[in-house]
Amino acid sequence: MTHRAHTPPTATATAESTEIHIKNMVCDRCIAAVRNCFEAQGLHPLDVELGLVRLTSPIDDETRQHLRGKLEELGFALLDTPNQRLAGQIKDTIVQLVHYSGECPRTNLSEYLSARLGRDYSTLSKVFSETAGITIEKYAILQKTERAKELLAYGELTLNEIADRLGYSSAAYLSAQFKSVTGMTPGDFRKRGAQTRKPLDKV
Repeated sequence: MTHRAHTPPTATATAESTEIHIKNMVCDRCIAAVRNCFEAQGLHPLDVELGLVRLTSPIDDETRQHLRGKLEELGFALLDTPNQRLAGQIKDTIVQLVHYSGECPRTNLSEYLSARLGRDYSTLSKVFSETAGITIEKYAILQKTERAKELLAYGELTLNEIADRLGYSSAAYLSAQFKSVTGMTPGDFRKRGAQTRKPLDKV
């Protein structure tokens, strides 16, 4: 399946009331499902991205609550507070970087997020920890581990190639981090297959 590139917005492109922020959107299938959900409610989005739907006009409280229920039936959730929305954007940015950008750049994650989201990292870190109950660094490690599992299951790349693709300085560093998260080495995981992988929205 081909995933389109997604660039998280660095600033509000339209009025705040026309943007709906949604949790647990992690792939193109999620985008299609959310778009269908909105259209089934008679709402026709201008655009649907990971974690964000843009509408031509605000929706009333009754419509919003009905939409909330329909989205929750599909495994999604509306993000209502500014901090929830920002934490959602951070998650979307990390998921996009790790899973869909081809290769993780060898760059400092704090600098990358600050540049993408237009906020200083201390603010991003504080909001994310308080809202998500986990640090940004730990969340990124968990996402990298899930991506490593996927690449290991495919069996097409060596461990060195996977480490390079995910931005690790060495295969040994990837192996140590992988084992600390999963309790097994990458080699052990590859023998066991893909049954221990998690859906991205459950990471």
